[in-house]
Amino acid sequence: MKPSIVLPSLLVAVPCAAFQSMQCGRMHVGQRGGSLLSLDSSASSNEVDWVSQLTAEAKEIGECANILGSALFQKSSEIGAEDIVRICDTIDETTTDPDLFVSRNLSLRRRALEIQRYEWLAKLLKTDYDAYTATAAFLSPSRIPRLALPNVQDVPIHKEAAVVPDKLVEDGVPLVADCELEDMRYDDSPLDKLLLSIFRKLVTENTGGVTSDKKSIEGLLEQGRTFMLQEGQTPEAQHKMVSDTLKGLMTPVLPPFYRIFMSGIVPKLGTDYDGKQFGPWFYAPFLTSFVTPTFFGFLVGPSKPNRRKDGELGGLVVEKCKFLQESGCKGLCLHQCKLPAQQFFKEELGLPLTVTPNFVTQECQWSFGESPLPADEDPSFPKGCLVGCESRKALVAVGSKADLCN
Repeated sequence: MKPSIVLPSLLVAVPCAAFQSMQCGRMHVGQRGGSLLSLDSSASSNEVDWVSQLTAEAKEIGECANILGSALFQKSSEIGAEDIVRICDTIDETTTDPDLFVSRNLSLRRRALEIQRYEWLAKLLKTDYDAYTATAAFLSPSRIPRLALPNVQDVPIHKEAAVVPDKLVEDGVPLVADCELEDMRYDDSPLDKLLLSIFRKLVTENTGGVTSDKKSIEGLLEQGRTFMLQEGQTPEAQHKMVSDTLKGLMTPVLPPFYRIFMSGIVPKLGTDYDGKQFGPWFYAPFLTSFVTPTFFGFLVGPSKPNRRKDGELGGLVVEKCKFLQESGCKGLCLHQCKLPAQQFFKEELGLPLTVTPNFVTQECQWSFGESPLPADEDPSFPKGCLVGCESRKALVAVGSKADLCN
């Protein structure tokens, strides 16, 4: 057909198709003459759809922003246990809207509610510790994952654990029950393996040559136990050994840097302020808790930042301490981890630290910026050895009554 004939045909067909589409309420793209107006109408319809979609997305984002605002700015005095239970109910009732990108792909509302729950729990932790532990024990782990709590220090892992068991005694000596939870399997990274290798070499140097043919953490623990059981051994010598090892691991560069920029200690510059401490700076506890998991995982296993017992930032919870799980020894925990770590951070780095192991769960709470109680005055640190402790059995075998665990 010639072009001169096609053009008049289109000019006639298009108005007819448009009229027919208006009559029917829609355009038939399949009709040859109506295809141009059909595309135009479809584009217009798509524009309307996009406007509606963006409006709905923006509305959802605005409502989620409201939830976050409430999470951050609600007064602590207005938050109670029932409010947190209500948030849990809302989370359980929240469903995914398949038509909204922020719901379907980002689960934005659920995440906003979870942040609100966490922040309100943290505020309750600050204002009423007993109410916090009761609320957390009621809601976790059935409705809140244990590690999603701001702090797990005094929260029983299950209701049965809240019941205080009868005291265990052997030959008149008090004992502490072993952890009955399943052992964690640790997946060491290349960095973990490198740091452990360096650490073990430093331990060998600082113990006068104590070594072990065993590999990985088992070899380190055998080195530590051999050193602890040496005749005439003292807690102070063990603390110094660990402190010297930590110094070597951190190299001569990191402690001075930390003392200046985290703890606010003036370096030796020949001034009247040399050695004076103006910190720790407000950010030091949080930043330390944020960095620590990467570089101490080789000793303690997976950990994550959380809140201290007072509700402030600067806490860190070890999920299941590798050092404690593999050693099963409260003496090694006390004299080759807890006390020397606290002393090292305070004396060498200028930042107080409280280390609180949980022998029921083998979790461990590290609270940077919090001054520790002496171990014999700390109600959270039980008296006596663990029931299955190999160190205690070794002492019993040789007739020794040395107290390694207190």
